[in-house]
Amino acid sequence: MAKPKLRPRRDAMVPSPYQEARDELFQQIMQCGVIGCHPEDQKEWFDATMVYLSNRYPELKAPEFTELRTLGERFAQPTKKQTQEAAAV
Repeated sequence: MAKPKLRPRRDAMVPSPYQEARDELFQQIMQCGVIGCHPEDQKEWFDATMVYLSNRYPELKAPEFTELRTLGERFAQPTKKQTQEAAAV
């Protein structure tokens, strides 16, 4: 006898506004070439991007935007291997 196929719940498939904002932030980081930029340029870019995201996702609270920025800044850091190679040169 075949097992019945389980269907995913519809509400589980819909991402939360926080998840959408996080995914959009990561996509923008990759598309805009922020990874490995000078820290001052990154700060300026993140300032402008967080204003954009706060307008796009007004339902998010300030702590969530702080967490998003922290995640984005970590994501935008160059890999440790690249950092070690740059220090060796």
